[in-house]
Amino acid sequence: MLNYLIRRVLLIIPTLFGIMLINFIVVQFAPGGPVEQAIAEFEGNAVDATARFSGGGGAPAGAGEGSSKYRGAQGLRPDIIEEIEKQFGFDKPAHERFLLMMGDYLRFDFGESYFRDQRVIDLVADKLPVSVSLGLWTTFFVYLVSIPLGIAKARRDGSRFDAWTSGVVVVGYAIPGFLFAILLIVLFSGGRYLDWFPLRGLVSDNFDQLSTWGQIKDYLWHITLPVLSMVIGGFASLTMLTKNSFLDQIRLQYVQTARAKGLTENRVMYGHVFRNAMLIVIAGFPAAFISALFTGSLLIEVIFSLDGLGLLGFEAAINRDYPVMFATLYIFTLLGLVLQLIGDITYHLIDPRIDFGSKAT
Repeated sequence: MLNYLIRRVLLIIPTLFGIMLINFIVVQFAPGGPVEQAIAEFEGNAVDATARFSGGGGAPAGAGEGSSKYRGAQGLRPDIIEEIEKQFGFDKPAHERFLLMMGDYLRFDFGESYFRDQRVIDLVADKLPVSVSLGLWTTFFVYLVSIPLGIAKARRDGSRFDAWTSGVVVVGYAIPGFLFAILLIVLFSGGRYLDWFPLRGLVSDNFDQLSTWGQIKDYLWHITLPVLSMVIGGFASLTMLTKNSFLDQIRLQYVQTARAKGLTENRVMYGHVFRNAMLIVIAGFPAAFISALFTGSLLIEVIFSLDGLGLLGFEAAINRDYPVMFATLYIFTLLGLVLQLIGDITYHLIDPRIDFGSKAT
């Protein structure tokens, strides 16, 4: 097992490098990069200044001189464009920029944001607790609901309970989380009916002035609707996965043998079936957490005005803030790879008979 873990840790490096490289190449073909945005802002200021001093809307000095590879830069002198390129690091070839970026990222040096005038690591550290809170609470409640419900459905397979709960699961899966979030706001956040929960933010404005117990209640008060809107669509697939996993185990011969020995149904289910059936459920934990942490929470963060890491990455992609965009991608990718490794370790802890290292020898 130790050799397997060492190989997996070493494999993280090329995997992370490959993912970052692919995304870096794709971004190079995306129009409207930071240089173009800076040029547009510069030209706007230059036109305003010319209009003020000349009394008209004349073009800035150097207009019409030559051509440029940047859209909208034909009216700027080459030395100005070179200065803007140097400001954003685009005076170097793409491959050199990528290697320099990865070298800095290996040291967790993410540089500064292009447009926020703040270090990227400070931005990430400021937004990360919000997204982690959403991800952890959502994953916790999804597993808390799905595992008991899946086991109950497996034990009552084909019954009326199984049919009704399957209908609820399908409906929950069919409703997008953001639509359910809007429904919760209308019902419980003063949209039209009740005004029980706050509409925005993770804590109240007077959070620092509250007692410890008051801060806990205030935090839970704010997090209830966002987490509920994410849980409603996330428990469906895990419930069915749990049910099917238990059904596969229940039909095996060792379960019939255990029952023939006179063991109670609870002893058979939780003493023998549970450990084997839960392996596939545990394997899906890293993906469930990453999904809740980023992709699942993006729209929820927007709707409830939660300033988290998902929203930060989205805004960075829209604004072409490359340091922030690639830093969030790097962090999420690294976190996902580490959680996958933790999932394999959990496999082995639950059932020591599983030895990933023996498969590679």
